Amino acid sequence: MADVHNKETRSYNMSRIKGKDTKPEMLVRRYLHAHGFRYRLHVKDLPGKPDIVLPKYKTVIFIHGCFWHGHEGCKYFVVPKTRTDWWLAKINTNIANDEKAVTALTEAGWKIITLWECDLKPANIEMTLSSLVEKLR
Repeated sequence: MADVHNKETRSYNMSRIKGKDTKPEMLVRRYLHAHGFRYRLHVKDLPGKPDIVLPKYKTVIFIHGCFWHGHEGCKYFVVPKTRTDWWLAKINTNIANDEKAVTALTEAGWKIITLWECDLKPANIEMTLSSLVEKLR
C-alpha cells in the first residue's frame, strides 16, 4: 500500500511534529502554574529529559503522545499500514527508552508521573489535571 501523500507533503507534515511545547504539554504547564506549582522544563541532566520537573516535590512528569509512545489499547495508537516494520521499531525504541528513564529516575529517588495525550482530551482533562494536583500535594 502506497503512502496517500507525495514525498514533499509527507516531509512537510512530519516536520510540523514537535517534541517540545506540544499542546498537551502546554495545557499541563498552564494548569500547574495557575495552581501555584513552579517547575523546570526538559532538564537535560535527568534521564529521559522529563517534560516537567518539580524539584521541590522530587517529581518528574512525562507527557507522552499516544502514537509515539505506543499507548496500548488507546484509540490514538494505530500502527501505520505503510512501513509498518520501520514504525514499530521506532515506537518500540521509544518504549524501551521510556522504561530505562523511569528505572534510572526511580533509582535516583524521583517520583514519576506519566500523562498520556488521550487523558488530556476535553472529555478527560479536568479529572486528569485535578488528579495530578492531588498526587503532588
